[in-house]
Amino acid sequence: MNILFIMYDQLRFDYLSCSGHPHLHTPNFDRVAEMGVRFTQAYVQSPICGASRMCYYTGRYASSHGAQWNGFPLRVGEQTMGDHLRNLGMNSWIIGKTHMKADVEGMARLGLTADSIIGARQAECGFDNWIRDDGLWGYGPDGFYDEKRSPYNEYLKAKGYDGENPWADYANAGVSDDQIASGWMFRNADKAANIKEEDSETPWLTQKTIEFIDQSEGPWMAHVSYIKPHWPYIVPSPYHNMFGANHVPAALRHEVERQDPHPVYGAYMGNKIASAFQREEVREKVIPAYMGLIKQCDDQLGLLLDHLEQTNRMNDTMIVLTSDHGDYLGDHWLGEKDLFHEASVKVPLIIYDPRLEASSTRGTTCDALVESIDLAATFVEAAGGSVPEHIIEGKSLMPWIWGENPPWRTYVISEFDYSPTVQAAKLGIKPRDARLFMVFDGRYKMMHAEGGMRPMLFDLKTDPEEFNDLAKGADHGDVLDKLYEHLHHWGLRLSQRVTKSEDDIIAMRGRSLRRGILPFLVDGSEVSGELTEKYIGPIRQDYTKD
Repeated sequence: MNILFIMYDQLRFDYLSCSGHPHLHTPNFDRVAEMGVRFTQAYVQSPICGASRMCYYTGRYASSHGAQWNGFPLRVGEQTMGDHLRNLGMNSWIIGKTHMKADVEGMARLGLTADSIIGARQAECGFDNWIRDDGLWGYGPDGFYDEKRSPYNEYLKAKGYDGENPWADYANAGVSDDQIASGWMFRNADKAANIKEEDSETPWLTQKTIEFIDQSEGPWMAHVSYIKPHWPYIVPSPYHNMFGANHVPAALRHEVERQDPHPVYGAYMGNKIASAFQREEVREKVIPAYMGLIKQCDDQLGLLLDHLEQTNRMNDTMIVLTSDHGDYLGDHWLGEKDLFHEASVKVPLIIYDPRLEASSTRGTTCDALVESIDLAATFVEAAGGSVPEHIIEGKSLMPWIWGENPPWRTYVISEFDYSPTVQAAKLGIKPRDARLFMVFDGRYKMMHAEGGMRPMLFDLKTDPEEFNDLAKGADHGDVLDKLYEHLHHWGLRLSQRVTKSEDDIIAMRGRSLRRGILPFLVDGSEVSGELTEKYIGPIRQDYTKD
């Protein structure tokens, strides 16, 4: 069996018709949901691109692998799903974005060069590279944001789009009075991107995926990672005006949130991103563009699904649809992601398994508490392997997909290291203390902040909008105690003993005895005779006599 692992960047869990969006019709996401299982309680382990993706790829929490912010290298030696699947005979490929920063110093220390097979895989997050393009080709006085080559920019230049950076000048910009109307400016979000729709980013990556499928021989796992609907919020015609201000939901926010807010939350509400999304004229331009980007993603997903059917690959290909995090879009007085409200930390997750064993769950939903790190474990088990639980910290979802009801976790964890941000600087927080932790047990959600600050607490049963921070008062100490017990239990996990499995350790017990290490014996009768036979018997030479 093959695995088509599709990730959309910054796609909210509730911006699909199968999850209840009132205006955005996504028939192809729905199509996969009707063939498989939609997980309704899926949470990422860090609500920011780079750290979240490293959690997906390694199957490990952010504080276990250490790459906790964009640009933090994933250290050499961390095993990823590509490594695990390759050991099972399944090739693993990247098509699109990883946001992974290679541990160049670690590779140099070990003598690994990027042009070697193992070095290339270390630099590509354990994947083989079909075509990697991280998709943010901003450029300014100090050069490009991403210093790698852009295959997409090369494609655009070959198609006749001129200039040093057609990604910025055409794919992510419109036209206003014969001037470039950059997608970096929210005021331009309602304009059509100045590019032929078939040349824009999402169709380009779809075609690269089809090219991969057509030449591939299984078994394979292809991680197809779209940059959209991530900002810049601008989309080509005809998607730019499919939705309007009348399709923009009221912002999910309340004045009570601004009254004595948690210091970190208050700092984020005061940043320039939040300030922009607090303006209704911004939301009325940006959200229709965001919806148009999702609609384009859905149409391109339809092309992929049709191709799988036409080439008889639907029957041997598992399909997984998810996102690396959500997007506040003005909810809770915020923009972007970063914190732990549902709009940011909860993601869509839909899994289709073509095998007969999954027949009973087709078209169903599963409300179990799921973590993004569960996908690495799921893929290993789907490929016929046993999950190396001393390395992968997630749990396989295969039992749920096959209609079983396994013992399951009682809480989920997410982490956010905001040490490089202006918010940390504004609060005067040392980098080692600029860390947040979320614990959610299905009802109560707590955010713990290092640095001596109080927590935040929400009851999603009585307050599903997450407006009322119960930790402002003193009436929920028992709930906080229970959630801190969960956090303590999680903190005691065995996360770094990755070179020996439980079975390895059990097999080691007593092995030294059989190799002649027999300390603390009184007369030898304490152990079996076979263990002492090498140490008894007549002497062969006597050096004790003069």
